[in-house]
Amino acid sequence: MTEAGSGEEFLPIADHGLIGDLRTAALVGTDGTISWFCPGRFDAPSVFASLLDPEAGGWTIGPVGGAVRTQQFYFPNTAILATRFLTEDGVIEVHDFMPVLRPHDADHRQRLVRRVQVVRGSADVRTRLAARPDYGRGRPNVERTDDGVLIAGDGVRLGISATVDVEVDNDDVIGEFHLESGERALFVLEVLEDDDVPHACGEDTSALFEATSTFWHDWLSTSNYRGRWRENVERSAITLKLLTHEPSGAVIAAPTASLPEEIGGERNWDYRFVWIRDAGFTLYALLRLGFMDEAGAFVGWLSQRLADEKNADHDLGPLRVMYDIDGDVPLPERELDHLRGYRDSRPVRSGNGAVEQLQLDIYGEIIDSIYLFNKYGAGISQDAWSGLTRILEWLEDHWDDPDAGMWEIRTENRHHTTSWLMCWVAVERMIRMARQRGLPGDLVVWTRLRDDIHARILRDAWDDGLGAFVQSAGRKAVDAGVLLMPMVKFISPVDPKFLSTLDVIEEHLVSDSLVFRYDVDHAPDGVHGDEGTFSLCSFWYVEALTRAGRLAEAEIALEKMFTYANHLGLYAEQIGATGDHLGNFPQAFTHLSLISAALNLDRALG
Repeated sequence: MTEAGSGEEFLPIADHGLIGDLRTAALVGTDGTISWFCPGRFDAPSVFASLLDPEAGGWTIGPVGGAVRTQQFYFPNTAILATRFLTEDGVIEVHDFMPVLRPHDADHRQRLVRRVQVVRGSADVRTRLAARPDYGRGRPNVERTDDGVLIAGDGVRLGISATVDVEVDNDDVIGEFHLESGERALFVLEVLEDDDVPHACGEDTSALFEATSTFWHDWLSTSNYRGRWRENVERSAITLKLLTHEPSGAVIAAPTASLPEEIGGERNWDYRFVWIRDAGFTLYALLRLGFMDEAGAFVGWLSQRLADEKNADHDLGPLRVMYDIDGDVPLPERELDHLRGYRDSRPVRSGNGAVEQLQLDIYGEIIDSIYLFNKYGAGISQDAWSGLTRILEWLEDHWDDPDAGMWEIRTENRHHTTSWLMCWVAVERMIRMARQRGLPGDLVVWTRLRDDIHARILRDAWDDGLGAFVQSAGRKAVDAGVLLMPMVKFISPVDPKFLSTLDVIEEHLVSDSLVFRYDVDHAPDGVHGDEGTFSLCSFWYVEALTRAGRLAEAEIALEKMFTYANHLGLYAEQIGATGDHLGNFPQAFTHLSLISAALNLDRALG
């Protein structure tokens, strides 16, 4: 078992579960360590970051002497995680959760609850909590109080209380205790307000457990999915919900930062922000499942971005690629040189340089999702429509600008096919909305613009020699992003041009159902090293097979993708050659594409 700060080897990325309270989240390893936690909100500096450096803080609970085996599972239909330690003398369970008592709780208190119980035999249990604020750079003051231990300094104020004795050991909180079968120990770590002190930890944690369980069951009961892959789809839905910042309506891309796309490489990015692209697809997935409250909350958040022009940039567009939870442009990307990085993968980054990129595809993805919300939901406001028309006015002049594309390349900008494609989607969906609701717009200009983009794609993005739509005009490289073409209704899924493109993608980018975004050797992206297959694209491949009528192949590809999930049904951004998870974890993009692929294949199979 790895204890925080021990310097032991890193757990595999896949050997973690996610808990959260719709404001922030924590990762819990199969070794009983909470190795990632940013108090307050997703993008705050961490207090536990042993995921990236064993010396950067963590909270371990486990049997003295280690375990013969460990297991993890979620309590059914919840985000409450159980870690089981099987020892020679007994079986220990640690139940981890962050209480969520009711939707939109104005009195929410952020707590991390750990319930330890012996279900068979007996056990000696040890805990060590090592808080290291500011991504491991800080050392807090740790002192006992009447009802627990206060951890304060370097921008954090935390209280730890327990039903067993704990001690202060320099900067850490430690404890060792014995439990017999049926006995239980409780720990609560609370994010405190200014001048607040730790609250006593009592049996009321049982009430917190029951209330949180009820919250998740009630929420999931509103899903309209009853298909073949219900367990996979519902776990993905819960994961997307955990990545939602309920107070604002924002949806982040992933809860972690700098988990590598290549072990030992430099493809390490901070994903704790709202990518307009990712959030647009997430909105689509939530709508498909019937989660209208979350969809409406995000449209409300987005409407504020449409109306707020302070972050607009003439060169980068009326919307930025990404925002923080509050809707502001995040701080510039910086390197945290003091951190070792996951399995020595450096640099470790905070912030993301993609915020300064032009990525034209975001307009299609977000307008397509708003179109669906407008069609199936309550409808968008007049202010939001005015913001969308301003976007179209800007796109009329800039849709043909070279950009960084949806994969955020860090070389020279290019004419990306997916950027043209999604600009076409933006215009086409605006025309539909205007006609459906009688909203004001220059349909003559918009129709001409839509047709011009369509013609440009067919002329310049198609390569006769290759027999495929290519990644960017004038290049031979293919790109999995063009699998979106039939999904967004640009082309028939059985059109000879798309079927030929699908064949070429299978030849160059597909490996036993796993799909690479592109070939970095033929399409350099400005970052050294390689990466794994992109799970989002693997699910897009399933959907492309489905729409092309290759249902048996689609079903096999989907079942294979399910085998790459971790033991809890969670996915990182990428899958390596040996099935290892790579990149930030879990990733919203992957889970929303799973939902879409499963729903569409279910419908096709009848």
